[in-house]
Amino acid sequence: MMESGVPLCSTCGEPVGLSSADKDEVFVACQGCNYPLCSACVEDEIREGRESCLRCGEPYVRNVTEKATEESSNHEASGVRLRTAGHVHDHQENGGHVRNSSSLSMVESEVNGESGNPLWKNRVDSWMEKKSKKKTSKKAEKAQIPVEQQMEDQESPEAGQPLSRIIPLSPNKLTPYRAVIIMRLIVLGLFFNYRVTNPVDSAYGLWLTSVICEIWFAVSWVLDQFPKWSPINRQTYIDRLSARYEKEGEESHLAPVDFFVSTVDPLKEPPLITGNTVLSILSVDYPVEKVSCYVSDDGSSMLTFESLVETAEFARKWVPFCKKYSIEPRAPEFYFSQKIDYLKDKIQPSFVKERRAMKRDYEEYKVRINALVAKAQKTPEEGWIMQDGTPWPGNNPRDHPGMIQVFLGHSGAHDIEGNELPRLVYVSREKRPGYQHHKKAGAMNALVRVSAILTNAPFILNLDCDHYVNNSKAVREAMCFMMDPEVCRDVCYVQFPQRFDGIDRSDRYANRNIVFFDVNMKGLDGIQGPVYVGTGCVFNRQAMYGYGPPSLPVLPKSSFCSSFCCCCRRSKKAPDDQNDVYRDARREDLDSAIFNLKEINNYDEYERSQLISQTSFEKTFGQSSVFIESTLMEYGGVPESANPSTLINEAIHVISCGYEEKTHWGKEIGWIYGSVTEDILTGFKMHCRGWRSIYCMPSRPAFKGSAPINLSDRLHQVLRWALGSVEIFLSRHCPLWYGYGGGRLKWLQRLAYINTIVYPFTSLPLIAYCSLPAICLLTGKFIIPTLSNIASVWFLGLFISIILTSVLELRWSGVGIEDWWRNEQFWVIGGVSAHLFAVFQGFLKMLAGIDTNFTVTAKATDDTDFGELYVFKWTTVLIPPTTILVVNFVGVVAGFSDALNSGYESWGPLFGKVFFALWVILHLYPFLKGLMGRQNRTPTIVVLWSVLLASVFSLLWVKIDPFISNSAAAKSENCASINC
Repeated sequence: MMESGVPLCSTCGEPVGLSSADKDEVFVACQGCNYPLCSACVEDEIREGRESCLRCGEPYVRNVTEKATEESSNHEASGVRLRTAGHVHDHQENGGHVRNSSSLSMVESEVNGESGNPLWKNRVDSWMEKKSKKKTSKKAEKAQIPVEQQMEDQESPEAGQPLSRIIPLSPNKLTPYRAVIIMRLIVLGLFFNYRVTNPVDSAYGLWLTSVICEIWFAVSWVLDQFPKWSPINRQTYIDRLSARYEKEGEESHLAPVDFFVSTVDPLKEPPLITGNTVLSILSVDYPVEKVSCYVSDDGSSMLTFESLVETAEFARKWVPFCKKYSIEPRAPEFYFSQKIDYLKDKIQPSFVKERRAMKRDYEEYKVRINALVAKAQKTPEEGWIMQDGTPWPGNNPRDHPGMIQVFLGHSGAHDIEGNELPRLVYVSREKRPGYQHHKKAGAMNALVRVSAILTNAPFILNLDCDHYVNNSKAVREAMCFMMDPEVCRDVCYVQFPQRFDGIDRSDRYANRNIVFFDVNMKGLDGIQGPVYVGTGCVFNRQAMYGYGPPSLPVLPKSSFCSSFCCCCRRSKKAPDDQNDVYRDARREDLDSAIFNLKEINNYDEYERSQLISQTSFEKTFGQSSVFIESTLMEYGGVPESANPSTLINEAIHVISCGYEEKTHWGKEIGWIYGSVTEDILTGFKMHCRGWRSIYCMPSRPAFKGSAPINLSDRLHQVLRWALGSVEIFLSRHCPLWYGYGGGRLKWLQRLAYINTIVYPFTSLPLIAYCSLPAICLLTGKFIIPTLSNIASVWFLGLFISIILTSVLELRWSGVGIEDWWRNEQFWVIGGVSAHLFAVFQGFLKMLAGIDTNFTVTAKATDDTDFGELYVFKWTTVLIPPTTILVVNFVGVVAGFSDALNSGYESWGPLFGKVFFALWVILHLYPFLKGLMGRQNRTPTIVVLWSVLLASVFSLLWVKIDPFISNSAAAKSENCASINC
């Protein structure tokens, strides 16, 4: 962009100025290529020893710099900066986007330069030179510290101690557990040997179906069980973290953290809940200058924006109150609703008075938010109008410019006590028709780029809008891993378990997922780390950019050609050896998005120049020089070359809808596209590059959220998760064939990822297996032949090993028997309903391009506690489990009827079949309760057993028939024996 014909400096973003006050000649730094640089930046280049042009290599003309007498004033780029401009400029009318009007977007000439130009070479050289200077200055500062003070620091008992430790499980718990797993594996082999070698000729189809289903269940068990082979626990030491990085009288050296909160529709995701999440972030127990909160509004809703304005104003009172009295949790809605003694451990006499006043202020804040929600129920025909009278830029959520507003922070409003508050930033990325926006993953990648421009914290913590900070020290818990030099070298993220509020006491539909978070995730933590679950996760920003961990060995020089070919995806000369071709193909899915910066020094000058120029930063990260420079800053911080006055404009540029085109965003860097469960895919790519993750479970849950407690809503949530797994299975990132090169993904970790993408396919054998009992009862056949003594031993051993495995697993994990049983029940419920639909929907979507949706219709409601639990919402997902229940009920009744008519010899085989059917009904019992609702407060179990027993007794009554006399019965028998 130009102002009055004056180009902008490529380094600082300012106009280059005029060469003379009386002659309107534009200042030219290089006569060879007219590369735009202002006189101040040219002087800086010459002062630092770089006397040649960055683009063409021609020397600068020194006397030209003396002619510079003035520079034009700062310009204002187009875009939306909501604090200073309430509307968008008219650059969209010409078909242009924010990219065309960004003040720091002068990189087209760099891209169009010839291959091998020294531009990026010089830029990286400059960056590494500054980095080495910083290290030298740190050493000089350390040398200037008195020896006595250095000795005191070294002798500090907390200084050199680790910030965390691994607590392995006791051998008394782990050894029997592993022994039972091996025993169960052996028994499974003997069991299948018997099943395969003893077919049932009279019911060969049923027998074959059952054997296939059982083999699939065994494979699923292996995939689920063996990643739990080495579970571990971890303990953190927050006091040691403070002693090391927050010394008294000195500035805090804790690492900055950028929080990401994403929301789309404020009518489905209430602004009050999002506001509580933001308030809990702003009041965390962490230095305020180190915290920044970015809220992504992917629906461009003015309701979300105005709610955030109210939240920022209320935060000026709420944050100092939280820190003054150390209250927990720091989300006001959940703090004031606690049914506990809030005076416990409070000693300040003013607490009661201030708490009462704060609760009144919060209720007023809720009224204002509720008024905004009520106002937003009906959209005006002319669209929403902002307070200054200008139209809201996001009136069309599918066609609007990018919007950024900074509310709080160093230069923003302070709290009521005059203290600085954490930075709060509203972000709504640009949306235009014809562009693929990639839903949540695209919104998160936009936040990555915006935060890199404005704050560039080395760590990122993302939360869903309905997950608030329940433990104000959660960030410190994560920093015990991320800032420990002995641990953090290859850690890509720290995952916290999900905990939920508002779940019914019995957790009917296993919403808490206790078995997954307290068993499976601990097991993965002992291998290569837990999977990423989409929220409550602290990322290393460098891992998000596709870099490999620093602990990986440096590639030898001979690998330059292969890595170069992998980056460019074309080779000038095919390798002679077939093994080289195979190795290069394997490397492609493992190499980082660009190169490992530590490898630069391993090449000579020519190779280094070729590597840097050909790798093409712009093609990887997009055309933003400020953002690209931020990716090279391992420890974060805003680039020194960035002009603070133009940062917002550059941030607007990096969230334009066309910014990611022809880049690696969503493919190799950032949140990965291609699945609705982008979390699993993103974590998988990081683990494939050699990173490991850590599972952190503080005694007080770090974050809490809400979960759907209604049956239909819960099944649709599970359907979405399963659909994402099917999409990954059908993509190139499937763990069955992706990421084998280099051996960076451990085998047990691979088994865990394979399990996460194949589990929906278990629905097919599960439905068949749950239908077998009813078929056996209706046909009088069975899937198992008459058992011999040795066969009875195998069946008994299998049941005992299953029970022992579960008992020992509960013993080392601390999970309760009720939570385990609820998990088993919902595994069957979800398997015969949501998972089945996910398989078919996934194949239709990935292979045929048909996207299907299942509508949910509410039929009843209840206003009592957990009333949502009893809401009946009909959806097609409910059809398969309902059918299975009805068929099994009919089968039980038919089985008893047949046994009554056939005599006592048929009762023995009947018990095996009925036991099989009752096993199915028992697992589907929570589904039956949800299907029947509250039933006028009559327990569902009473209704169930009433129907079942009434049917059985009716059959017995008909069989006995007490109202018929003996003579009449004899006469009827004689009549029956004669063909009348």
